[in-house]
Amino acid sequence: MGKYQGKKAVVIGGTHGMGRAAAEALIAEGAEVLLTGRNPRTVEAARREFGAKAEVVASDIASLKDIAELALRVADGIGHIDFLFVNAGYSKLEPVGDVTEASYDRIFDVNTKGAFFTVQRLLPLIRDGGSIVFTTSVANESGAPGMSVYGGAKAAVTAFMRVMASELLPRRIRVNSVSPGFIDTPTMGVVEATPEEQAEFRKIGDAVTPMGRHGTVEEVARAVLYLGFEATFTTGIELVVDGGLNQRLKIIGNH
Repeated sequence: MGKYQGKKAVVIGGTHGMGRAAAEALIAEGAEVLLTGRNPRTVEAARREFGAKAEVVASDIASLKDIAELALRVADGIGHIDFLFVNAGYSKLEPVGDVTEASYDRIFDVNTKGAFFTVQRLLPLIRDGGSIVFTTSVANESGAPGMSVYGGAKAAVTAFMRVMASELLPRRIRVNSVSPGFIDTPTMGVVEATPEEQAEFRKIGDAVTPMGRHGTVEEVARAVLYLGFEATFTTGIELVVDGGLNQRLKIIGNH
């Protein structure tokens, strides 16, 4: 029997990258999983590969209509939630002077508005004693050039997480977040980047990360599931998974 046997989980953004790795780990250990994705290609690929092992739902976190429909789908399907992983993310490298209203709105719609209302709509389905984990980012604190809007959007999610952790104490629902650094994902964390830009981003990431490499999606998934299930006396924290990058930036900032 797997260690998550009998548990029911919803993974937002579970058709690729870190969400996919978390979904695979949950399924491997016996959980009943519903996962979502927006990209039709990755949604269909996940349906083929998971088959009857998981329910794969096409859903755009930036759409309040899709979020409402997802809540109905969960209620009619798995029924309740023991663990919710809100793994939505959209970033675009833009200097402050180049940010447009459209790109600003898209980044906040996905990372911030979508994350908030997903929890709000699914909250009645989360069991007392369950848990929620958000994906934030080291961009919250890094001050990386070109990441002003994304960093602000993810910092807002950190604020949501902490307030929700406080508000949900009476229901014993723990709320935490995982904050990844440079991680090997299909987009390298930057949507619309060219292969050349991704390669450069990878090179920079390896150079500035104290451990000298990118993290894997499996390493992030292990941190997510630790917060989701094992860290039973932990709520309101942001667990950084970045190979020491955040500590390096703090040390630099103090000199």
